[in-house]
Amino acid sequence: MSKQKKFYVVWKGKHTGIFSTWDECKKNVEGYDGAEYKSFNTESEAKRAFRYQSIFSYLKDNPPQKKIITAQSPFLENQLPVLVSIATDAACSGNPGIMEYRGVFVENGKQLFYYKYPFGTNNIGEFLAIVHGLSYLKRHNLNLPLYTDSINAIKWVKAKQCKTKLIRNSKTEALFQYIERAENWLKTNSYSTTILKWETERWGEIPADFGRKN
Repeated sequence: MSKQKKFYVVWKGKHTGIFSTWDECKKNVEGYDGAEYKSFNTESEAKRAFRYQSIFSYLKDNPPQKKIITAQSPFLENQLPVLVSIATDAACSGNPGIMEYRGVFVENGKQLFYYKYPFGTNNIGEFLAIVHGLSYLKRHNLNLPLYTDSINAIKWVKAKQCKTKLIRNSKTEALFQYIERAENWLKTNSYSTTILKWETERWGEIPADFGRKN
């Protein structure tokens, strides 16, 4: 039985890239201080690993101002979104009305978290979704970008304050207590997550979209 072919990714070495033989890989890592490399069973796995490690290395070495990046950023290959990331979005039946939000893994659409409240606004949902996403990534020690299509929510997160005009009363008291927990999390936690603006006109609806538009 023939030995399964391997593909080798070199992230740090004399030359970086994907190599189809161990000899090629070895030439580029042997004697190189701090070399980083790994073997993969398929070329597609190797390409994915090389691409996304390169993205994370870029983010680490070139931290964006205000932690907001748009599709014009140079690490977005071919002006496409980063697939190894999470996306958040909110929906509201009436505004105010029944509010819900969720976070999904962009590459396969898997839902990571979900929350529903009987009375709120879309902007509140977008804000809470981002904070929940930041907390989720930190809790699971995941260094992934986070997408949202809400500029307003990004500003609120940056200010560490939900600047809603919704009236606080007996009907909304529980929601406001939840908002205060989110604001307190932002004020008492640091995070390395990069918040990215989802380019809806270029890429279509954000993967976390609830699909309820008329």
